Amino acid sequence: MNQSRVGEAARDAKRIVESVASVVRGKEAQAELAVTALLAGGHLLIEDTPGVGKTTLARALALSLGLPFRRVQFTSDMMPADLLGGNVFDPSSASFHFRAGPIFTSLLLADEINRTTPKTQSALLEAMEEGQVSLDGETRALPSDFFVVATQNPLDFEGTYPLPESQLDRFALRISLGPPPVEIERELLLGRGAADPLADLRAVISGDQLAGAKAAVHEVRVEPPVLDYLHSIVVATRDSKALQHGASTRAALIFMRAIRAKALVSGRAYALPDDVKALALPVLSHRLRLKNAPIGINEQRQEVDRTLRALLETLPIPR
Repeated sequence: MNQSRVGEAARDAKRIVESVASVVRGKEAQAELAVTALLAGGHLLIEDTPGVGKTTLARALALSLGLPFRRVQFTSDMMPADLLGGNVFDPSSASFHFRAGPIFTSLLLADEINRTTPKTQSALLEAMEEGQVSLDGETRALPSDFFVVATQNPLDFEGTYPLPESQLDRFALRISLGPPPVEIERELLLGRGAADPLADLRAVISGDQLAGAKAAVHEVRVEPPVLDYLHSIVVATRDSKALQHGASTRAALIFMRAIRAKALVSGRAYALPDDVKALALPVLSHRLRLKNAPIGINEQRQEVDRTLRALLETLPIPR
């Protein structure tokens, strides 16, 4: 293990979290989870109601990283070409040329992803998985730092197209923001900090530093007791009589990457059992389904979360 590289990466991760949390006030834990998803090489799904800061978090992350940012509002009439782009005819040259869609950016905010059709959802999620876009027989690579923050409103399911399990699996973590703490919301109501909080935000790390932090994740130590604890959670989901199926091997691998990234974000070169427990719900809950699932995204999530919490309570935490 390169201790100096891991230490430097941990400091860089802390700078990103502090920068994002300075804008999304009172949400440092969620800022840490967003950076965890980024460093783990995955994507982030935010399920929450409008007006809680989802767009602000995504913009703050992009500005803190110095990355190009695009926001796409998904709608029922949106076509894959609206996202991916396509070949357009240029009369002046009497030829076709490629016009890139908004997906060709580094940080993409896919707002209300469940409001668009499965065809358009698939176009985005295939690009997330493969890191490239194939159009008219030609493959075009997305930026190496491509990262998606997708949102959906769990309380609104009329006229929506819920993401199937195979597509939910593309997201490393699922989180919620919730309203700000009472004292911070009161300050907002009193008009304090009325200026745009994003206006003065600047990049706190370079592209090379971000790439280095991602590489350092793989050097974070996971001792056998921590690995055993993680694996016991995965196996417990498979043995649960309340769930249709348990977490897959792919989910377990993502879980492993996530706890390494979480350790780095917490300033450590080694993972702890607390990292495993803290990430169990964000990493696993959107990958699990109940045998008797209620109607509605929010109700399903709450029941899965309750089931997963109950499983965690039955498993001993290594000390």
